[in-house]
Amino acid sequence: MEAKTAANSYHWIWIQHQLVEGASNEGGRGPSIWDAFSHTAGKIIDGSNGDTAVDQYHKFKEDIELIAKLGFEAYRFSISWSRIFPDGLGTKVNEEGISYYNNVINALLERGIQPYVTLYHWDLPLYLHETIEGWLNKEIVKYFSIYADTCFQNFGDRVKNWITINEPLQTAVNGYGTGIFAPGRNENSSTETYLAAHHQVLAHAAAASIYKYKYKEKQGGQVGLVVDCEWAEANSDKIEDQIAAARRLDFQLGWYLHPIYYGDYPEVMREKLGERLPKFTEEEKELLRNSLDFVGLNHYTSRFISHARESPEENDFYNAQEVEIIAEWEGGERIGEKAASEWLYVVPWGIRKVLNYIAKTYNNPPIYVTENGMDDEENETSPLHEMLDDKLRVVYFKRYLAAVAQAIKDGANVKGYFAWSLLDNFEWAQGYTKRFGLIYVDYKNGFARHPKSSAYWFLRFFKGGQGKKGKEE
Repeated sequence: MEAKTAANSYHWIWIQHQLVEGASNEGGRGPSIWDAFSHTAGKIIDGSNGDTAVDQYHKFKEDIELIAKLGFEAYRFSISWSRIFPDGLGTKVNEEGISYYNNVINALLERGIQPYVTLYHWDLPLYLHETIEGWLNKEIVKYFSIYADTCFQNFGDRVKNWITINEPLQTAVNGYGTGIFAPGRNENSSTETYLAAHHQVLAHAAAASIYKYKYKEKQGGQVGLVVDCEWAEANSDKIEDQIAAARRLDFQLGWYLHPIYYGDYPEVMREKLGERLPKFTEEEKELLRNSLDFVGLNHYTSRFISHARESPEENDFYNAQEVEIIAEWEGGERIGEKAASEWLYVVPWGIRKVLNYIAKTYNNPPIYVTENGMDDEENETSPLHEMLDDKLRVVYFKRYLAAVAQAIKDGANVKGYFAWSLLDNFEWAQGYTKRFGLIYVDYKNGFARHPKSSAYWFLRFFKGGQGKKGKEE
């Protein structure tokens, strides 16, 4: 199936990015937990850091021109909390930060590109971590609310699409459980993982409430939360494996969406975690209820799931699920072709199943696929033309877009799709070892940008959509 049959036109397919900004010590920005983490020996696989990332702080006009030339009509990016409030407390606004994001937003709109803005993508101001232990302290909800309010006030006349928090599961599990992400805590994963998650979902609800009652009527925008989910496919017809797969989805999606749609965490999480899982007050349940206008879904891959009475994982979050996460059938056949990252396999049918699952489980809410893509391995010895010819990525996007199209035909209320990602970049703990971009970034030569085959595929795709527009609309 051709991807362009996904909808009546191409206008729902967009581009996005994160961890590209750099300029960590410029423009009045304060340090974040990722600045400290990436400068700690042994935390980043190649010893790099995000100080410069790919220098979008200085190159944003060039990047916006690339977005426009490729035909994308929306761009998802994140605001750095510590560029707005260097200490995170909200006592004094950094006007240089306000000015920078105003410039980015205005440049996007001048080129006909709609900004989709994420308020929190893992980069907590370091001061909040050092003074109140960050997401472990309920006070963080207050500080996040002040930050969100400031962004709505300064940018909401032009920004109509807001995401409060990106992938709170990753912050909670990898930041406060396994310790492989900032702030790198793993000493008390049996409690801290769930506290960090609890305060993030409350922070989302608080920010959404501020927008709803203070800005929505005048500004006319919408607010969502981005969750990440691998599809969990039962590894057999055994009832215990079917139940394990359902349990895995509750631990991924239900952890954040159940409180919003049903007022509490999934029953299976309460059963497995007991007192480790915090409780909501009645007032908090009311705040959470229907506190989003859309669900953002980050999806990359899928796995087979079987029941495991003794989990092979040491981390409490994974151990409590009692599942085994498998990439191969018993006969050795992989679930899909492997990308560069050890966890990422090309499984297009999985995204259709996730979208239909959300539609069925949560009363068919508006959904934006906010991240979808795959990575290549960095290879310093390969010539540039080989690195630019990303054949598997083209196949990936064709097949995943076709699967999204099928979900739309199934009835899922998909409103938009963001390809991950515009640029190769500093990939968190993987540093510069993985490349997710449609555009190759030459890290050694001024961060020069070179479009890959996948970028040109989207360009041709959009032109094809334009050619059919008159017949389809």
